[in-house]
Amino acid sequence: MAAATSALAGDAVASAGGARRSPKRVLPGFGLTLGYTIFYLSIIVLIPLSALVFKTFTLTWDQFWAAISAPRVLASYRLTFGASLIAALVNLVFGLLIAWVLVRYRFPGKKIVDALVDLPFALPTAVAGISLTALLAGNGWVGQYLEPLGIQLAFKPAGVVIALIFIGLPFVVRTVQPVLEDAEKELEEAATSLGATRWQIFTRVILPSITPALLTGFAMAFARAVGEYGSVIFIAGNMPMISEITPLIIIGKLEQYDYAGATAVAVVMLVISFLLLLVINALQAWQRRHAGAPA
Repeated sequence: MAAATSALAGDAVASAGGARRSPKRVLPGFGLTLGYTIFYLSIIVLIPLSALVFKTFTLTWDQFWAAISAPRVLASYRLTFGASLIAALVNLVFGLLIAWVLVRYRFPGKKIVDALVDLPFALPTAVAGISLTALLAGNGWVGQYLEPLGIQLAFKPAGVVIALIFIGLPFVVRTVQPVLEDAEKELEEAATSLGATRWQIFTRVILPSITPALLTGFAMAFARAVGEYGSVIFIAGNMPMISEITPLIIIGKLEQYDYAGATAVAVVMLVISFLLLLVINALQAWQRRHAGAPA
């Protein structure tokens, strides 16, 4: 009996010792995985961006300022960032609407609509640009009816905005959709039982929970629009000072072998885009802290 008790005690001690050991990980430890992460990011992201900055250093300050502040370049900044902002805001509203319909309602053809949301991801951007141009040009299916009314979309800044809306919509929908699916409907039912209106339920219950996802989708749509080239180049018309986007300015400088001037303009776009994304991420962090704070 004493031997059996000793054996059981020994097994318990062995089990306790095994429990103290750290569990085996599928992947290597933190140091090795962090090293691979930094190495990979350096090759893919940091080294190309560093080369972009270092190439710009071959210019003097006067040359750099002349390259980034030319009237034609400034006009392209206004169009690129302005159209990207407008397109991202439009996608913020209608992307939320589409995600809401896909999550909260059942209707015939729902899977087809859900698949169509991803079409801009799969469709080559050049094909999207040609399709939009054929649709909105003066002799297009839609443009032929709008142009007699004085509404010109193709080869104008409005055409650029439409193209950017097309390519940025999936980012908002696919970011907000899973958050809406995981939302607790019990909170909405409780608010309804307490006499809250639909608008109060949306603004005070639903919207705070999906705001981080909305900001993330907005940031992704905006960043995608700033760097877009293929779908815009056909519908923009590329008229200097009117419908010429900044990526086209960069391509033009590269074709003229003005590599330093092209990298100077690219650095400005990089800095502005980084600052805007930093602001959006700061807003997300603030919103999370505000949502997690005790009432």
